[in-house]
Amino acid sequence: MGEWKEYKLGELGIVVTGKTPSSKFPDEFGNDMPFVTPSDYSNYNKWALNAERYLSNKGIEKLRSKVLPTGSLLVTCIGSDMGKVVMNKIPVITNQQINSIIPFDKFDSNFIYYKLIDEYDTLRMYGEAGTAVPIVNKTDFESIEVEIPNDKNEQQSIASILSSLDDKIDLLHRQNKTLEALAETLFRQWFVEEADESWETEQLGNIFDIGIGRTPPRKEQHWFSTNPNDVKWISIKDMDFNGVYIYSVTEYLTHNAVEQFNVPIIPNDCVILSFKMTIGRLAITTEKMLSNEAIAHFIPKTESKLFSVFLYLFLKTYKFELLGSTSSIVESINSQMIKEIVIMIPDEKKLKLFREVIKPYFTKIKTNQAQISTLTQLRDTLLPKLMSGEIRLNCDSCD
Repeated sequence: MGEWKEYKLGELGIVVTGKTPSSKFPDEFGNDMPFVTPSDYSNYNKWALNAERYLSNKGIEKLRSKVLPTGSLLVTCIGSDMGKVVMNKIPVITNQQINSIIPFDKFDSNFIYYKLIDEYDTLRMYGEAGTAVPIVNKTDFESIEVEIPNDKNEQQSIASILSSLDDKIDLLHRQNKTLEALAETLFRQWFVEEADESWETEQLGNIFDIGIGRTPPRKEQHWFSTNPNDVKWISIKDMDFNGVYIYSVTEYLTHNAVEQFNVPIIPNDCVILSFKMTIGRLAITTEKMLSNEAIAHFIPKTESKLFSVFLYLFLKTYKFELLGSTSSIVESINSQMIKEIVIMIPDEKKLKLFREVIKPYFTKIKTNQAQISTLTQLRDTLLPKLMSGEIRLNCDSCD
């Protein structure tokens, strides 16, 4: 086992703070190189960048010193999302809200990535010191100290364990995206392109009991918890992290809070929909849960013929912009609008056949998500132990 040594982040590689082209020169944007901002980060994968904007060759030339080669570490350094880390598979340029490290040859990019993930609290501590808006400037970022193996082989051995878990998690996520896309295609084909005019239509509020979640007073922190023995309380962010089925949440409500504030219980296998600020995010519950007031849930009435996956796919393909103008829909839609959404009700034979065809897709998605949850917990358990040296590897090639 090799020696571990303290380094400043600025000693691990070249630190680059991004820059945004001037709005006075719109021709600096084009389609030649991704221009990354914190909003382009995804939540489950170290490679997850999906740039909304690109730079032209003119913009690239102007910001040539800001180009980040493949394998750089991009760290958000301002605001509530500060401390998120990703790596880039292709060269990119970032805005000024991101500090990046281009590692020197003696350091392994994958290891540094996981070390920065492990140092999340430290990054946020630097950013929150004495500022109204959390921010880590380049000088402070470069001065943050971390302890890592001095031998690159040991760095690579440690990182390979965590990378193998992340690769499996990423594969399962991609499988689920493919399965969900196939399910949506089938739904559109069966119930949009081949819709029968004889099918009934009904407002959602007539066939579902539509409830809205609730939040106890935020100033009274004793109602909130991180204890798994309490009741899972879903936020819109949780819906983004999980996928089709909700397994994990960042917060719980105590049983006393549920009783005190009469927070509506959402049953298992229930479709939930975000309808404030972030419109149209969807998920299906996996047990009895709760939600905040930005999320609606749909409990089928006794006479309803529709099942959760059918409703999920209907809402997934629904154009929520039909409910209001562009300016108003960004803010919110209200529960009455949701209740008045009109849905088709195919005949029972068609519904039964579709349920049989679609069931394997969602069974596999649910199984994959359960496995993702298990692998994520394992990775998150190993990460701090490997990054601190609490778990050491027998590395024959290490110094």
